[in-house]
Amino acid sequence: MKYFIIAGERSGDLHAGNLARALKRFDPDATMRGFGGEYMQSAGVDLAVHYRDIAVMGFWEVITSLRKISRYLNLCKQEIVAFQPDVIVLVDFGGFNKRIAAWAHERSIKVFYYISPKVWAWNQKRALKLKATVDRMFVILPFEKTFYRKFDWDVDYVGNPVLDAIKSHQRDDGFLQRHSIPTDAPLVALLPGSRKQEVEKVATAMADVVKSFPGVRFAVATVSNLDESTYTPLHAPNVIFVREDTYNLLSYSNAAVVTSGTATLETALLKVPQVVVYHTSALSYLIAKSLIRVPYISLVNLIADKPVVRELIQHDLTTENLVDELTGLLSGSKRDKMLQEYDEIYRLLDIGSASENAARKMVAYLKP
Repeated sequence: MKYFIIAGERSGDLHAGNLARALKRFDPDATMRGFGGEYMQSAGVDLAVHYRDIAVMGFWEVITSLRKISRYLNLCKQEIVAFQPDVIVLVDFGGFNKRIAAWAHERSIKVFYYISPKVWAWNQKRALKLKATVDRMFVILPFEKTFYRKFDWDVDYVGNPVLDAIKSHQRDDGFLQRHSIPTDAPLVALLPGSRKQEVEKVATAMADVVKSFPGVRFAVATVSNLDESTYTPLHAPNVIFVREDTYNLLSYSNAAVVTSGTATLETALLKVPQVVVYHTSALSYLIAKSLIRVPYISLVNLIADKPVVRELIQHDLTTENLVDELTGLLSGSKRDKMLQEYDEIYRLLDIGSASENAARKMVAYLKP
């Protein structure tokens, strides 16, 4: 079978890469092309475009980038027509992929969607459009199956790929020594995100909290797709930088400050107490606030359906609030209770390998 796979950011690329490997185990003759990144490429997917060229975040930022997005949508359609896949496999990246799904449906090209767009977050009736344009939906959060059932759509819950990645991770015993991290002080991980706009919006707040804890060692999780100058505001005597090794960093951390996104769930599954932060442009925030229909922004709280971790969003993201929360996370009852809640989230997600489950079902659905 021929698969055209589309992922539009780093986490999607990681999960798409694992899915591609699983698809090849169940379909040894598979050939794959798509939009993505290094993880997909290492899994044998022939890349037409790297996701860094098309990634945009925020409502206002998307509006101002419509011409750019339109250009890549047209290029993607051209690539699909030239490749003539048996199925298009969409991975997250809702704004872009929903348009591809609608276009493909009109041309009777089969569409599978792995990692659902967050239509449950706002304007929930968008689920009807997805149902009309997607042949099979493979969801990774337990509550999503229940959500889609409200629209008379039976989707496949396949488990969560983040848990797969956590389970396969083997902690590096030499991590602390390699980074010259002393063990006589707490270590706090700072996860500012994987996109330039994310990092720029939270860097100042993170830098201020670093100054408030001179006796604590902080480590910033950096990514290779961002220039080192992006992290300049975070330079301080008690700060080190760890490049592309977030799981090992979290494995040795006593607490973490995490930008909202997939990293919040990774942090929880690695059993690190955390505070979640998020900041965007004023206009994007106002638009989002008027549209969002869920009570939380972090995956941790959404899965648990209660406030397991504190979310400091926009105006609540202050030095005082961060210092107060981090103090409670480093020791005491707040820390202990959060770790207990993490155990329940782990149990909810632990139904086997998501990529294996999804690939097995996809290949079965493609059989004549």
